[in-house]
Amino acid sequence: MGTGRKASAVVVAGLVVGAVSGVALGVVWWQLAPRVPLIVQPGTTFPETYQPEGYLAADVAFGALAAVAGVVVTIGLANMRRDHLLSVLIAGLLASAVGTTAMWFVGTRLGSVDIEGLSATTTEDLVVDAPLKVSMPGMFLMWALAAAAVVTILALGDWVNEVRSQRREAGR
Repeated sequence: MGTGRKASAVVVAGLVVGAVSGVALGVVWWQLAPRVPLIVQPGTTFPETYQPEGYLAADVAFGALAAVAGVVVTIGLANMRRDHLLSVLIAGLLASAVGTTAMWFVGTRLGSVDIEGLSATTTEDLVVDAPLKVSMPGMFLMWALAAAAVVTILALGDWVNEVRSQRREAGR
């Protein structure tokens, strides 16, 4: 019964830490990611120049922050419950789902501009920064992949230590 509580505590900690760090990382992503200028004309919008590197840099910043969060949060969760890596994996994946969603939500909402509303109501050309977005959907998996990698490395390390100890025992 005690181990069930400890495993559930890791899952709850993963959800809470994932949400809090996701919100904080959303603000960091909003500050780090470059903006692509848009020209807003009556009835239409288009990029000021062809700038795919602006969108790519925003995606890379999102993915890098998520990967670092996945490693750090999962290591912290593993320190809570090192002997039960399945609960750490579940907590890490839940933290990634909550954290990535919070990070995306906060980052895209900060500084967002109603481009369609501006286009419908403007009478002259305006240049505004395009709202943040994640163009490559794979970036949403970076946190989960990092969490799974940490748990895999820990499990592999445990297995290697167990094989070594069994060889020592057999050698005696």
